[in-house]
Amino acid sequence: MKQRPTFPAQLDATLEKNRPNPRGTRVPHANLQTHASVAALPSVATVAKPKALTSGLPHAVPQGVGMDSGAVRKRMVQKLAEQGVRDPQVLAAMGAIERHRFVDSALANQAYEDTSLPIGLGQTISKPGVVSRMAELLRNGCTGRLGRVLEIGTGCGYQAAVLSLLAEEVYSIERLRGLHDKARENLRLLRLPNLHLLFGDGMQGFAKGAPYAAIIAAAGGEAVPQAWVDQLAVGGRLVAPVATGGGSGAGQALVVIDKTAQGIRQTILEAVHFVPLKSGVA
Repeated sequence: MKQRPTFPAQLDATLEKNRPNPRGTRVPHANLQTHASVAALPSVATVAKPKALTSGLPHAVPQGVGMDSGAVRKRMVQKLAEQGVRDPQVLAAMGAIERHRFVDSALANQAYEDTSLPIGLGQTISKPGVVSRMAELLRNGCTGRLGRVLEIGTGCGYQAAVLSLLAEEVYSIERLRGLHDKARENLRLLRLPNLHLLFGDGMQGFAKGAPYAAIIAAAGGEAVPQAWVDQLAVGGRLVAPVATGGGSGAGQALVVIDKTAQGIRQTILEAVHFVPLKSGVA
């Protein structure tokens, strides 16, 4: 059997018992220019963001077209809370963003079920339960907003929209031009001023925006790329799926990486299923 390389490619199962300490680290805000090498597009235009995100559900969120999205979102949030999500800001953000706007109209009636749905090009939109779980892990008990966040894998833009309500600034990178364009269109009406969409190779991260208070990935590979670890701030946290075995039938586990002044701490959590992490653009 081929020997797998050491960290960050190989997971240490003995670290499963380690639980990271709570933190509230924020990275200072900075005005950043887009990186020419990844052909970044301008951030979406500005408009007022939904308010009242500290607890409960926002009241100033538009209703869905042809469906009572407010009511179904409220039921979805209640189910997430029953599943164990406790962070009030995460629950509020999940209630604020209309998931049905990020899926094909034929699938809109399934938008608030806890299931992944196809979004084209062999990709999926993650389950609400997974999005909220990863967001809560990313925040790690932070009482305010996170600082600057990097998302690997924009997809249709849903998770990026949720993150924009939880962080001061979000950079989201997508390697598939078709999905990048779709996310840009999906997010146009929301006009979130702190969300920046980038087209490029997510495995390289986005060094010009570093350091990041948090990094989250929506695709899993055999390794956590070293570029991500390098771009994470000291005191920052990375949440990503990583393969737990070799071969085409390898499973995945959710992994939390905390970067401390003393070094890197990994925590292996529950099994998950994400699309494969790939390099390059297409």
